[in-house]
Amino acid sequence: MRDVHIHIERGNYTKEWIDRFVEQAMNMGLEEIYLLEHSHRFKEFAPMYSSVCKFSEYQQSWYNKRTGLAIKQFTNLIDEMKMHHFPIKIRWGLEICYFPEYEQLISEILKSYNFDFATGSIHWVNGFGFDHKKEFWNGVDVEHLYNQYYECMIKLVKSDLFTGLAHPDSIKCFDFLPPQNLSNVYFDLANQLNLHNMYIEQSGGLALNYNHHEMGMNKTLLNICKSRGVDIRYASDAHKPEDVGANIKAMQDDIT
Repeated sequence: MRDVHIHIERGNYTKEWIDRFVEQAMNMGLEEIYLLEHSHRFKEFAPMYSSVCKFSEYQQSWYNKRTGLAIKQFTNLIDEMKMHHFPIKIRWGLEICYFPEYEQLISEILKSYNFDFATGSIHWVNGFGFDHKKEFWNGVDVEHLYNQYYECMIKLVKSDLFTGLAHPDSIKCFDFLPPQNLSNVYFDLANQLNLHNMYIEQSGGLALNYNHHEMGMNKTLLNICKSRGVDIRYASDAHKPEDVGANIKAMQDDIT
């Protein structure tokens, strides 16, 4: 088993911190883990978040509290850790927020560093952080937002910038669901993932981090991905060592 989405952001860049993730992975019976950081953590990605900061004072404050690292600090850790032998396989990469107008910036950064993988995600739609607080959805046109979300996701896949797609329906985090049937959108997404040789995450992140009742993708999206033979990989979306591997066995059992 493997866990393809684990954040290390809450600790110092030391071997002792990484050892805690490895130890928990072994306790959970994992053979491989993907360790990553959010793109918003790094100042090199700052231009992408201009629309986020302009959207509201809350979002500007949220961003300012979390950014400021240099990517080199992260890659120095990666280089150091690759000199050590760990009892499980570790892959190192980034979760990058996708903004269509910043494909060139994303491409230049990824070409400058030798990451093992790059996971693309959508956390913001036209500057709106849909996964922050439920009350921020007041007055939102849910159908329109879903349409924009998946239009952006298709562009993400077609960009050929990423190896994987993170939590592909995290927009449901507060249970605002679209009135329309999205099956055609899901079929298009599945076909594009295959065309662009990308995997999709079956992520337990909403269950873990939002106490959401649904484990992983909604059943319609999941079944369409299965029917199209999309590469489905399991992810905890852990943000601390003790959550590594969370929900993965349950999601595997559910699919099989």
